[in-house]
Amino acid sequence: MSQADTDQIDDSSAPLIEHLAELRTRLIRAAIAFVICVFACFYVWNPIYNYLTQPICAELVERGQNCELILIKLQEGFFIAIRISLMGGFGLAFPFISYQLWRFVAPGLYKSEKSAFLPFMLASPFMFFAGAAFAFYVVMPLAYDFFLNFQQAGQGGEVDIDFQGSAGEYLSLTITFILAFGLCFQLPVLLSLLGKAGLVSAAGLIAVRKYAVVAILVVAGIVTPPDVFTQVILFVVVYGLYEVSIQIVKRIEKNREARMRADGTWFDPDEVDWDEDEDDGEDDGEGEEAKS
Repeated sequence: MSQADTDQIDDSSAPLIEHLAELRTRLIRAAIAFVICVFACFYVWNPIYNYLTQPICAELVERGQNCELILIKLQEGFFIAIRISLMGGFGLAFPFISYQLWRFVAPGLYKSEKSAFLPFMLASPFMFFAGAAFAFYVVMPLAYDFFLNFQQAGQGGEVDIDFQGSAGEYLSLTITFILAFGLCFQLPVLLSLLGKAGLVSAAGLIAVRKYAVVAILVVAGIVTPPDVFTQVILFVVVYGLYEVSIQIVKRIEKNREARMRADGTWFDPDEVDWDEDEDDGEDDGEGEEAKS
């Protein structure tokens, strides 16, 4: 191998090494921020858990019951603190982690791509927290009210059925609600980004609407607790977001068409087909005249 070939290989590999080094730096910074936030949340895990128990406690107090959650296992309290710390630490560090991701990706994007990608990156955490807030303040109180209605006061020989919930099980159920609705609220962001990239269209989303309904029903049955009540709520919300996504993609397509028409780069497929048919008709007529 000649010296020129060696220099060419070294020059081509240098940018890759630089990108990997920068990625390593960004990941280390994100990891440090995450660890710091985890320790901060571990210090205040008890108030965080008390805040998360507000939906169930409000329903119990309304029924004249004490809000008591028990520890089934000896180590359950410690693992509850760890899970709250990890979840809270990630939520607290997410803006910094997103910033590091943006700083790594942004140099490789054109100015127009940055302006197109940045709004979706900002909308993603907003929609997640909107979904989490909807689950915490709307869905969870309704769901817990539904579940607690199956208690029974022992009268006339009946069995007394009272709620004595596990602290760990309650935390798992709460996290399930928050994550399910937070992730499902990402649907408009995802479809809008795909529409911006030209990978999906409003007409295509409308055409597969019946399949989307089935997919949403399957997702609602998987990610929510095994009761029809919460599954129906999740289905209604996600399907509404799907319809909103169709309108957003339509708006994106209209803006793209207006911009391309202004630049003189827009071609209407219907007009092109009509012109081709007209040309074919003219050719056929000329052919018939030639035959005659």
